[in-house]
Amino acid sequence: MAYYITPEFEGKIEGNRLIWETAGELVYLEPYGKDAIRFRSSKSLHIDEELNWTLIKPQDSECCKITMDDTCGTVINGKIRATITGDGTVTYYNNDTGKVLLEEYWIDGRVHTAPLRRAREYRCTSGNQFKISLYFKADIDEHFYGMGQDANDCFDLKGSTVELWQKNGKCTIPYTYSSKGYGFLWNNPAIGRTEFVNNHTLWYAQCARQIDYIVIAGDNPADINHKFTDITGRAPQFPVWAAGFWQCKLRYETQDELLAVAREYKRRGLPISVIVVDYFHWTIQGEWKFDPEKWPDPKAMVEELDSMGIKLMVSIWPTIDPRSENYEVMRRHNYILRAEKGVDVVFMFFGPQTYVDVTHPDAQQFFWNRAKEKYYKNGIKMFWLDEAEPEMRPYDYDNVRMYAGNGEEVSNLYCVGFAKAFYDGLVAEGEEVCNLVRCAWFGSQRYGVVLWSGDIASTFDSLRKQLKAGLNVSLCGIPWWTTDIGGFINGDPEDEDFRELIVRWFEFGVFCPVFRLHGFRLPYPERDILNPDGYCGSGGPNEVWSFGDRAYKIITKYMFLREKLIPYVMEQMDKASADGTPVMRPLLFDFPEDETVYQIGDEYLFGPDLMVAPVIEKGAVSRKVYFPRGAAWENAYTHETYPAGTWQTIDAPLGVIPVFYRDGKDLGLLDENVEETYAL
Repeated sequence: MAYYITPEFEGKIEGNRLIWETAGELVYLEPYGKDAIRFRSSKSLHIDEELNWTLIKPQDSECCKITMDDTCGTVINGKIRATITGDGTVTYYNNDTGKVLLEEYWIDGRVHTAPLRRAREYRCTSGNQFKISLYFKADIDEHFYGMGQDANDCFDLKGSTVELWQKNGKCTIPYTYSSKGYGFLWNNPAIGRTEFVNNHTLWYAQCARQIDYIVIAGDNPADINHKFTDITGRAPQFPVWAAGFWQCKLRYETQDELLAVAREYKRRGLPISVIVVDYFHWTIQGEWKFDPEKWPDPKAMVEELDSMGIKLMVSIWPTIDPRSENYEVMRRHNYILRAEKGVDVVFMFFGPQTYVDVTHPDAQQFFWNRAKEKYYKNGIKMFWLDEAEPEMRPYDYDNVRMYAGNGEEVSNLYCVGFAKAFYDGLVAEGEEVCNLVRCAWFGSQRYGVVLWSGDIASTFDSLRKQLKAGLNVSLCGIPWWTTDIGGFINGDPEDEDFRELIVRWFEFGVFCPVFRLHGFRLPYPERDILNPDGYCGSGGPNEVWSFGDRAYKIITKYMFLREKLIPYVMEQMDKASADGTPVMRPLLFDFPEDETVYQIGDEYLFGPDLMVAPVIEKGAVSRKVYFPRGAAWENAYTHETYPAGTWQTIDAPLGVIPVFYRDGKDLGLLDENVEETYAL
């Protein structure tokens, strides 16, 4: 027989912290920033208060109140209230309205018989490390957004499962905004998963010392986002020159080839801000210096590009080949990732590789010093921090040892150390920082990184997925974001279908925070990536004149449009630095009262005054557009106006991306030569 008993609450208050303890568990509840409460618990009966990972310590809350009685303990911090009952159940409320935001999910409260499931489950793996599961009750009408960047074709994450790990093309930032009016930050870099399914919400870690999360309440998404970025950080000032067009391909093989492309852009009178030297310009992986045969005078190259008003970005991989001149010293000082079992190889790409252990502060400094000597001193101040997950084959996280811990416990924050190494080095030299990175976690934005969406396919299916991924990552504190225009893999410049795709992608790319062309174009060279001495060749051409005359005419029109947009883009970048407002954001960010927008992941706001609806279907010459309630909308081409709260079919022939001004904010961008534009 099972009995249902609710035990009396027994806890204690220490300063601004409520402490609850029972046989086998210790819990802390306390304010953390404005209108936010932090929960920590462990089965080890010890909470490691130094284990803050990348969080920023907020100022002490002035709105905190903690009380206890026989039934529960209560923590109030401004707009949020949390209660914990005698059996350990935690519930969060909006303190202004009394509405339940989030409630732990215990299957039942039976005693004298085995419980079906507890809300907080710990299974010991070793010592004080556990497999941890945390369950909350599901709300069928709740919507979830964020969780980083994942090309899973989901905008609203309700009903989905999200893996918590970093991979090429997948960037995990375990934060979600809920339509119920809260933000949830899972402060845990462990490998795991989240389930936003219909019978529960689950946060699971494969290896962790404690449960650690923060719940944030607010009046609207912008309010919650502001508080979220208070405790995770904001991007620095964005350089004006970085708001223009970036030219890249895989790969320019020589100094002469790259300079010839830069000169051709200037000869044609085309705007260009950045040109990129991609990977394998080096002598060997882990030597971080130009191959002198193909890049004989980097300093002269940088000086010529500077004279043309073009910045040079150089790709840096954190991979280390055992043949590298740096390998032995880094191995002796434990500056590389090590295997828990077997040889220290986690990646096979033109030979066996391991990685710089950028979770090690001294390794960060060593890494930057080598880059400083061979790149920075030649005038290079902009870096492409590739392979930042780090990529592993296979992804056996449990077999990787980092300075910060075992890979299962800490590997999701590897990318932060990579970005920090180069940020700290550049700032020490008095430079502004704008580096490209393939992965991010909480706080990455503080280190001046542009996140891009990885090595994606050159298809309309991929374009659609990137749009949704970009909108979700925009809610995770990352305002500087981009994709490979045209996709990365299998695009053929001679194929008419691909030419249509790259035009549509350029239309979208103009209205992204960073406007960047990249790709590994057909035809591909023969190469053997498992051969240590193999040749890493380049693909086909990827300059704006490479896709035929019609595409060139449309693309260049959008390049000049981006130049007109730069002052507007910089206004939004400044706001992102000041208060965390994303530059590119889903409609729900500005229109949370309109329930329709919670399912729209293929339209977005670019700053407050432009609504953009990219064409993401092959062969489409029109698309349906929803006009949110709460604003007036005007076609930027035709100046036609549309009723708020309605769907309309908008003409969009190739070369036209539907763009709309909000509330009469005519920026004068697209209304010149309308007939010519539609005839393209």
